[in-house]
Amino acid sequence: MKKSVEWKITAQDGEARSGILRTRRSVIETPVFMPVGTQATVKGIRYEWLETELDARIILANTYHLWLRPGVDVIRQLGGLHKFSTWNRSLLTDSGGFQVFSLTDMRKITEEGVEFRSHVDGTKMFLSPEVSMEIQAALGAEIVMAFDECPPGDAGIEQTQKSLEMTARWARRSKNRFNELQNEGADTGFLEAQSLSGQQALFGIIQGAGHLNLRRESLEKTTEIGFDGYAIGGLSVGEEKSVMYEVLEFLAPQMPPDAPCYLMGVGTPEDLVEAVYRGVDMFDCVLPTRNGRTGSAFTSSGKLNIRNAKFATDSEPLDIECFCSVCRRYSKAYLRHLYLSKEMLASILISHHNLAFFLDTMKKVRDAIKLGKFGEFRREFLSRMSNN
Repeated sequence: MKKSVEWKITAQDGEARSGILRTRRSVIETPVFMPVGTQATVKGIRYEWLETELDARIILANTYHLWLRPGVDVIRQLGGLHKFSTWNRSLLTDSGGFQVFSLTDMRKITEEGVEFRSHVDGTKMFLSPEVSMEIQAALGAEIVMAFDECPPGDAGIEQTQKSLEMTARWARRSKNRFNELQNEGADTGFLEAQSLSGQQALFGIIQGAGHLNLRRESLEKTTEIGFDGYAIGGLSVGEEKSVMYEVLEFLAPQMPPDAPCYLMGVGTPEDLVEAVYRGVDMFDCVLPTRNGRTGSAFTSSGKLNIRNAKFATDSEPLDIECFCSVCRRYSKAYLRHLYLSKEMLASILISHHNLAFFLDTMKKVRDAIKLGKFGEFRREFLSRMSNN
């Protein structure tokens, strides 16, 4: 029976590994950073740039936001998210759960699902495992996520236990409805593929906050159901960095070795390198474009703020070691001028550079793993980041 995705490890250095993830639309080298395209757009970045210069093979889109605007019926009528947006490489859609659970004062959780009011217009909405799967089938991404409950990072044992048990029940319901939808041909992104099924892949999510025994329990319950890949959720939600690293160090080596390990919503360049060191393969985060819009650039010698007065006459690029089109052409002085003048081009250019830096960092990570020099790369990289 053909799989919806194929993943194999091609090199390993300690817990860090590089691999190849094949979907019906892309061949993706891992570890991989996925730019976030919440509204089916990576903010300020044209798809032409993502495809050519940046060579992003997969981006993330947000189920909750696209459900509210422009709506599932519109996207389905226009042939799915690939045709609607013209992004022809791989997509991963989240389940919508994290956004709903962040609406603390506007939602009510029951066994059936979550009732909440839209942040757009206050309309009463209902999201469940089944509804999430139906939305994601209409969107047609290559990888879809099971619907889960994300507890706060500082949740106590009792609250976390109840949450992970709910997540496990919802994961099974997600898979059941997902399978029905695939059999019904509801996936708008279906694509004939030689070695693959052409259908969507479904990833399960492990919860458990900072409680290691509950993380193990969640992992066991999730792998028992069986998914195409496994994500670690509920980190980078307010807990200390040390807690995140401890959970990863404990959990990642226990994840199924024949499926990619995805750390959701993380993080800084340092976080990515530290998570790879502990065995993670996939990442997404809004930081490159969010920071770009506030004038903050990631560089090989740490983060800089373009608003700083010392850059007023600085003719150097954002990063002398970066070969992106922004760094090849524009100076810090010019970018600072654009930013202080409130020109939208400042956000576009800095966001472009930040994405180039994140994607290039992951390429260097992969190269270091293949050469058996990841430990050396990690030490040097973290040292340079902390010296700024």
